[in-house]
Amino acid sequence: MVGKRSVGDYAFDIVNVLFLTAASFLFLFPVWYVAVSSLSSPAAVASGDVTLWPKGFTWQAYELVLKDSRIWEAYANTLFYVGAGTLLNLIMTTLGAYPLSRRQLLGGSAIMAMIVFTMFFSGGLIPSYLNIRDLGLYNTRWVLIVPAAVSAFNLIVLRTFFQTIPESLIESAKIDGAQDIRVLWSVVLPLSKPGLAVMLLFYAVAHWNSWFSAMVYLQDRSLYPLQLVLREILIHAQTSELTANVPQQDVTQVSATIRYATIMIATLPILLLYPFLQKHFVKGVMIGALKE
Repeated sequence: MVGKRSVGDYAFDIVNVLFLTAASFLFLFPVWYVAVSSLSSPAAVASGDVTLWPKGFTWQAYELVLKDSRIWEAYANTLFYVGAGTLLNLIMTTLGAYPLSRRQLLGGSAIMAMIVFTMFFSGGLIPSYLNIRDLGLYNTRWVLIVPAAVSAFNLIVLRTFFQTIPESLIESAKIDGAQDIRVLWSVVLPLSKPGLAVMLLFYAVAHWNSWFSAMVYLQDRSLYPLQLVLREILIHAQTSELTANVPQQDVTQVSATIRYATIMIATLPILLLYPFLQKHFVKGVMIGALKE
């Protein structure tokens, strides 16, 4: 039975609400500022007049960015990397996590120890580069997909989720004649939608934000992902192709709004994906948090 709430409980709730509201504002304000700046006139952005609402509303920055063929080409590349990469990630992680979640697996503890070892120690950038070059993956699309097929951390998370499925359920399926592949497909995976949704979100976001591997292993610009093009525009200020038809005296101001618009175009899809996976994400991150 829940007792009557005290004054201290109400005070605690009020402090929590105020703190979380302030924290939310701090986290959301940079995103909001980038959004309103991308919709404001270049002169207003340059003069610092933009704060909470767009000043001199205009779509000019988005029109210039969306006319650039580099953006569309990079967008298509990123969608391929996210789609193919995440699909491979889910398949490989599931096939690795399921047997490791079964207590009957011979040498399972030793295999897990080796997997955990890779989370703390790696061969380094140069051996990885030489390995990828010798495998023939250098400057190909697969260099952003195959080497990152399995994340050790995500494998451990999904293995933990599989371990929460009652062993008796799996034994019942095997008594009925099902083999491991059938048990995985017909019993384990239908019960693991929250865990798989978390893996989908983790891997998709990682692929969407990935740029370092592309910078090291890709030379052909037609293979560049969106984040690498975004990096060129933001850090190296390579906006000359976008501002070719802009009057010379306005180039500096327009370049700033182009950067804000490019950030929004690169960020918006993954922000729109998150609400659809949020309920599964909450269930997934609670794995192992409650013991009954």
